[in-house]
Amino acid sequence: MTDMNLSTANFTVPREEEEEDLFDYFYDKPGSIPGTLNIEENASPSKIVLIDYNESQVIRIPNLTPEACAPYLDTESVSWVDVQGLGSEEILRRLGGVFKLHPLVLEDVVNVPQRPKVEDYEDQLVVICQMVMPKETGEGFYIEQVSFVLGQYYLLTVQEEPLRDCFSPVRDRIRSGKGNIRKSNADYLAYTLLDAIIDGFFPVLEEYGERIEDLEDEVIANPTPQTLEKIYQVKRELLALRRCIWPQRNAINSLIRGDSDLISSEVQVYLRDCYDHTVQVMDIVETYRELASGLMDVYLSSVSNKMNEIMKVLTVISTIFIPLTFVAGVYGMNFEYMPELTWKWGYFATWGVMIAIALGLSAFFWRRGWFKNLSTIQQK
Repeated sequence: MTDMNLSTANFTVPREEEEEDLFDYFYDKPGSIPGTLNIEENASPSKIVLIDYNESQVIRIPNLTPEACAPYLDTESVSWVDVQGLGSEEILRRLGGVFKLHPLVLEDVVNVPQRPKVEDYEDQLVVICQMVMPKETGEGFYIEQVSFVLGQYYLLTVQEEPLRDCFSPVRDRIRSGKGNIRKSNADYLAYTLLDAIIDGFFPVLEEYGERIEDLEDEVIANPTPQTLEKIYQVKRELLALRRCIWPQRNAINSLIRGDSDLISSEVQVYLRDCYDHTVQVMDIVETYRELASGLMDVYLSSVSNKMNEIMKVLTVISTIFIPLTFVAGVYGMNFEYMPELTWKWGYFATWGVMIAIALGLSAFFWRRGWFKNLSTIQQK
């Protein structure tokens, strides 16, 4: 499971490790045999849950063996075989044998993450997609690959982690019989699960909208180096979301335009609505990315303006004290014939001239409004 801790407040791991988790790519070792399964050491053990249903009844069987799934594959009722966890290579290979999966299909399912895509194997339709789930803390999200293998009477789904998905509403609809799901075929079940995955992006994006609003206030009111780090982190996280939804949009589009016999014309109408949702998610992601880039420019402008105000204050102070320094320097010279040195009131006259110069310059700057800027900077 690729666990992406994308919270700007949690920097408990080094920057290098954070970036590696955020942009994880899969590749086979050079010279690997096609169909090689790379099982992660910390992957959860594989568990198989079967939900077999028709319009009149629902059967749920947990902890099923791969061989026990075989009798349900050719029945006219819809069989949803949900595999949770990728840690058991033996179970996965036996499952591939029962469902007659091509070795390359099994490789794509097990070796995560893969790019979202659709592949047609005549009597099976394979769909690879990415699912995002908000973290329990309310900040950041998980990214998990979900694989679909659609047959005529069954749907095989493979998830990375057990009990962490957005399919609970679909399970409830199957259990209660609401809607058309129990009256439809396996392709409609695949659509409902895909639609649930796409809709799962919206709660995550809602959280990013709130974070960007907070960053806008912070950039205007009190920009700090930590603000710049937060903006940069948000941009990277939005880029990760874009990498998930962009190819997923293309995959759903290929399902709509494909000529597979496993997708009925009625379900293609629903898939068009699902495609519209992916376009909407893409628009929101792109909008937030542009806002984050704009925040970067606003931050630089705010810091530059703040620096200009500070330089203005220093210029005012320097301008006042430069003539005073000149006067003090003149009368600090040790020449013998300086008339003012022997004058009785010379000391007091020098102070009077210096005070008059300081007050005159201060009055000039006050009229120009520079002291108002000074008071504003002190308040910040």
